Amino acid sequence: MAKISINLATGSIQKEDIIVGIDLGTTNSLVSFINPDNQPQVINDTGKGILVPSVIHFDENNTPTVGNEAKDFLISDPQNTIFSVKRLLGRSYKDIQDHEDYFSYKIIDDDNDESLVKIKIGENFYTPIELSAVILAELKARAEHALKTKVSRAVITVPAYFNDSQRQTTRDAGKLAGLDVLRIVNEPTAASLAYGIGLSQEEEKTIAVYDLGGGTFDISILKIQNGIFEVLSTHGNTFLGGDDFDRAIVNYWIEQNKLTGDIPMQALRLKAEEAKKSFMHQNLFNDKIGDIFCALDKQTFEQLIADKVNETIISCKNALADAELETANIDEIIMVGGSTRTALVKRKVSEFFGKQVNDNINPDEVVSLGAAIQADVLSGNRKDILLLDVTPLSLGIETMGGLMDTIIPRNSKIPTKAGRQYTTSVDGQVNMKIAVYQGERDLVKENRKLAEFDLKGIPSMPAGLPKVDINFLLNADGILTVEAIELRSGVKQHIDVKPTYGLKDEEVEQMLLDSVLNAKEDVAQRMVIEARTEGEQMVYTAERFIEKNTTFLTSDEINETNKLIADLKNELTSNDKDKIHSAIDALNEYTRPFAERLMDHAISHAMKGKSIE
Repeated sequence: MAKISINLATGSIQKEDIIVGIDLGTTNSLVSFINPDNQPQVINDTGKGILVPSVIHFDENNTPTVGNEAKDFLISDPQNTIFSVKRLLGRSYKDIQDHEDYFSYKIIDDDNDESLVKIKIGENFYTPIELSAVILAELKARAEHALKTKVSRAVITVPAYFNDSQRQTTRDAGKLAGLDVLRIVNEPTAASLAYGIGLSQEEEKTIAVYDLGGGTFDISILKIQNGIFEVLSTHGNTFLGGDDFDRAIVNYWIEQNKLTGDIPMQALRLKAEEAKKSFMHQNLFNDKIGDIFCALDKQTFEQLIADKVNETIISCKNALADAELETANIDEIIMVGGSTRTALVKRKVSEFFGKQVNDNINPDEVVSLGAAIQADVLSGNRKDILLLDVTPLSLGIETMGGLMDTIIPRNSKIPTKAGRQYTTSVDGQVNMKIAVYQGERDLVKENRKLAEFDLKGIPSMPAGLPKVDINFLLNADGILTVEAIELRSGVKQHIDVKPTYGLKDEEVEQMLLDSVLNAKEDVAQRMVIEARTEGEQMVYTAERFIEKNTTFLTSDEINETNKLIADLKNELTSNDKDKIHSAIDALNEYTRPFAERLMDHAISHAMKGKSIE
């Protein structure tokens, strides 16, 4: 007897797991699906609202709350409330240090430009991947509750300018949340789909997608032809958005009220957001926070944000120049992101392009709706969009700790090219083993080894100085060429690989299934290995430092450093990433002052006898 599944929420026959489209936003996130009428629809679970604020609060038991309930804690418990985590994805501390005062929670600086940031809540450390996964898990739960069916597959959108690291961390967050991320889609492509652009094979258009969200801005120029979306250029700023409009208002109120000392920043920020939104239907905002007067008129507001809006117009000019186009070549301007509701923004964009902007679809929802359409394409339900051939499994190389570092994610259209830069981990290293793998698991031992070769003749230099570019070129026949080149010396090596050779469809499906079933354990294990690798590097560096600088250090400094090194070595045998990170931070904190002292000594010695003009 055949079984037929009925979706209780829609009353329709359930063919298989629904694939949802997710807009993981800086300020708000939302999830959409294709309803029984074959139309994209945003999910509003039990009346909680369509928009889920991308805010997480951790209580005293370390239990997270997401959304509007968490937003209430931005004022009452700011140090345990995370917001704008998307700004931290794939970032090192160096990337965000100039914006650190924007965040009310503790971002860890571990003195390593290449390490991704960590956030400290109480005694626990979290990566942006883990925090993004908490938001995605909430969206997944809301979708399952509303649709009355299991949701395990998703399309997630990212800004067009997101680099490999940011895309991979978004994918990792999805895996950790229990989602098989079928595709990472550019937000402008998703927005175009939501407007129905590109759904017809005959349609040919060049469009500009102006996306101004809460924390990020980008402008993308797309050419759409025969159902194929090609991003001609993209330009933007990862730290420019509606949050900056709010900050401008807050600074104005601080100045008007002559505030000093302990200023209620979060309360002012939320009140500024309220004022900004009010100008969509009124010209004057007047309110108070305690004894602080929060008054502002629309004209002053537009003066406060004029420079920021002009920055976006400069980006539009740059994007057009990069695409070698003029405003007359643009057929349509699509507005995306809640901040595009601002009247000054719409006016300036329309003036620049010389035509009316298109904001017929709710700018908050347009990306998520487009992601749902892309999900529908991947499920095989739509034949009106051409899907290019894609690589069935991710391709990458082995890195320290036996981890898989994905260079070409699965479902990437081919032909394609991608690369990443690596360096040595040991002083004087002259050879580098490059092992190429195919699969979705975080540990290479769970994936399929395709090839291995050695890059020989790297100049003998201290660890971290050599720069090795590893490039993957996947041609239309599925042949992968892997090239490694040391940039300082020009030493080069390459190999050709047939990535899908010997793999049947059912074997690919089994590898994908294994990756989903083991996603949580894989990511947890990956984070322990990464912490352990970071700790081992710290031990190596600290021991070399003591060895080389004994004469400049006191016996107490040497003894305490050796004790902290021993403590870190001890924690490295554990499987507790938080304890490893704590031991790393303790060693970093103690050694920083005399490391700076030695640096000052070296500089003064180098400058001795020289005059500075």
